[in-house]
Amino acid sequence: MNIIFCGTPEFSVTALQHLIAAGHQVQAVFTQPDKPKGRGQKEQKTPVKLEAEKHDIPVFQPKSMKSEVTQELIASFECDLMVVVAYGLIIPQAVLDMPKYGCWNIHASILPRWRGAAPIHRAILAGDQKTGISIMQMEAGLDTGPVYRIYPTSIEHDDTSQSLHDRLSVMGGTAIVDCIQALEDKTLGQPETQNKDLVTYAHKLQKSESIINWHQPAAVIERQIRAFTPWPSSSCEVAGEGMKVWRAEVIEKNSKKASGEVAFADKKNLYIQCHPGQLSLLEVQKPGKKRMPVAALMASKPLWYT
Repeated sequence: MNIIFCGTPEFSVTALQHLIAAGHQVQAVFTQPDKPKGRGQKEQKTPVKLEAEKHDIPVFQPKSMKSEVTQELIASFECDLMVVVAYGLIIPQAVLDMPKYGCWNIHASILPRWRGAAPIHRAILAGDQKTGISIMQMEAGLDTGPVYRIYPTSIEHDDTSQSLHDRLSVMGGTAIVDCIQALEDKTLGQPETQNKDLVTYAHKLQKSESIINWHQPAAVIERQIRAFTPWPSSSCEVAGEGMKVWRAEVIEKNSKKASGEVAFADKKNLYIQCHPGQLSLLEVQKPGKKRMPVAALMASKPLWYT
């Protein structure tokens, strides 16, 4: 297959690697423009650009695909298929119609559940027991296109957004190669229209969501901590002392303490009262410090520890 690949972050890299390894001709890579990062605000290449350069694949970084120049460039490749994964730019209908087999999207959820920008985080946050990869024929709408195949995976009790991200990234690479092979073998079949009654939206994460609300159930907070690891992370106050919580587990009991108060503390444990249940903090981070097991925090004998 002659393929144009569109992607930007680390999640997209594995799919590009799989396509190359499978012997497909990736004619060009489109990725978002380089952006300044870090203290020095130096421009950094996107992960997909770095990978493409390893294989001497031409890289293009338009700010938009709506321009006539960009569309003429894409048309000039006369590609069989455009593969899109976490690209981050809107692809207009004129471009979607160019490839022989259209544009396929690798989406990190079981569509129509969790259309949108943050499907991995929202699935964990909602307490979903499974998620997966959907290979979808793209339309102009947001993740509205019909789905060729779904590749499911369980969400484990200790999955964070990072661990699920890494697993789904590999699955996406395997899935797109599998679907292209089925297309070539003429066994792929027709894509299935999404059930509109089952649609949910995975809205982009906001940093304001990172603050823990101790009035929520302990199980909800524990999911938030995993869903927001590594970003935007989960922040809280314990007896007026600010910290981030990186790992925690639910304790199925209550006390007369108010939500957010220390329900139990000793040399190795710190339980916070929620509503209902308690949360045992396992790994925390104080401002300006490194992440630490809660035993290290308790060894410092904080003022509220008795």
